[in-house]
Amino acid sequence: MRVEVEAGSPESVEADVLAAPLLASGDLKGPVATLNGRLGGLLARLSAEGELTGKLNTAPLVHLNGELKAARLAVAGIGAPEAVDADVLRTAAGTVAAEAKDFATTIAWLLDESLPLSPAEQARAVVDGTILGSYDPGRWKSAAAPVRLERLLLISGDEGVAEATRRAGVVAGWTNRARDLANEPPNELTPAALADRAAEIADSSPLLSAEAIDLEGIRALGMGSFAGVAQGSHNPARLIVVRYEPSTATSDIVLGLVGKAVTFDTGGISIKKALYMEDMKGDMAGGGAVLAALGALAELEAPVRAVGVVGATENSVGGGAYRPGDILTAMNGKTIEIINTDAEGRLVLADCLPYARQLGATHLVDFATLTGAMERALGDFYAGVFANDSDWRTLVVESGEASGDHAWPWPLHSRYRRFVDSDYADLKNSNIRSQGVPVLAAEFLHEFAGDGPWAHVDMAGTGFFTWPRHDYLKQRGGTGYGVRLICELADRLAA
Repeated sequence: MRVEVEAGSPESVEADVLAAPLLASGDLKGPVATLNGRLGGLLARLSAEGELTGKLNTAPLVHLNGELKAARLAVAGIGAPEAVDADVLRTAAGTVAAEAKDFATTIAWLLDESLPLSPAEQARAVVDGTILGSYDPGRWKSAAAPVRLERLLLISGDEGVAEATRRAGVVAGWTNRARDLANEPPNELTPAALADRAAEIADSSPLLSAEAIDLEGIRALGMGSFAGVAQGSHNPARLIVVRYEPSTATSDIVLGLVGKAVTFDTGGISIKKALYMEDMKGDMAGGGAVLAALGALAELEAPVRAVGVVGATENSVGGGAYRPGDILTAMNGKTIEIINTDAEGRLVLADCLPYARQLGATHLVDFATLTGAMERALGDFYAGVFANDSDWRTLVVESGEASGDHAWPWPLHSRYRRFVDSDYADLKNSNIRSQGVPVLAAEFLHEFAGDGPWAHVDMAGTGFFTWPRHDYLKQRGGTGYGVRLICELADRLAA
């Protein structure tokens, strides 16, 4: 989708749909008030009759008869004045896109300077909502509907809007690329296929390079933990490494991005329940977000070095699969007793984290659909963030909040270490007690994070939706969670 900015008046805008925000306050303000005057009081009459309410998730279409150059007007509800924020505008834009995507090729949005968000912030939110809200996961349908929506036009004369719009368009586009990866069926997106997708992303920019290491190479690196998870699958694992080297960098920081990419998770011998197991194709959402984010950083030419390490494997059942009771040796030499083969993501990350350090990462953050308990705790709106450095955790959380990839800080404490103590090995990968599950998983990863700032993002609820959410992310499946957070984090590191 092309995203453009134009300074102009409502009368001059040519579009299939012209959109403007409406508060649920009963008063017409900003662009809606201006439009009401141009339309001879029509919007005030519709408001008085209850047709235009300003409620969130509503965007009634008013068909025009030549009063404006636009064919239709979408009056997008943004709710109560005190509740207006970027997510509200994202949802309003997503609602308009959903209403118009079957017939419109161009949507134009009138920004409202009376709202408590700057025009640049509004533009960023509207771009997010339109591009993410119009996403269609049904690309594998034999009669898939053609994509009609081609252009989003932001109407504003503010100097900061153009750059905010350009950046948001790039990031949202790559976020949808991450969603495509998460939604791809596991018979197509094997670990080797994901490595091919990474190579395609790297080929899109001279600032990127990619390599993929096979299972034999994984073992040669001493990654017994990762290899143990991978050994039961007929589709061999890949360790995917993507480097981003900007033409100029503002510091010596190397941002290490580590992603869990279990392309299908049966749970292994500790097999999962059948209900919703088909969604386990989305257990690679963290790895997909890392790869897409690196593509976005390259397109934006972000001035911060980055290296992505993605552990891609299936977790399969079979005679060659690893077992409860096995003891694996990770790359850093620590031994791990297997209690539950469905706690496999942390075993993959246990080798990917130290490898990212070996490749020069000074600051680490990993993204993983790791624990069902995190989804039970925070639902599908917030991811949990753990870190060994409070300032680094704050920066990651703030980046999530600013970008729309919402994140909430969680604690780490050495006393949680006892939950992963083992009688036979250095530590174990799970505990039969159901206390503090996301924290003990993070404490497990802490053992492999090495020296320097590290954060763990448990995105179990936010990375892949079993049920649609009632905002601009209305679709089931992959959400692209993490792409926007990573791009915002890179911006803040480069500042």
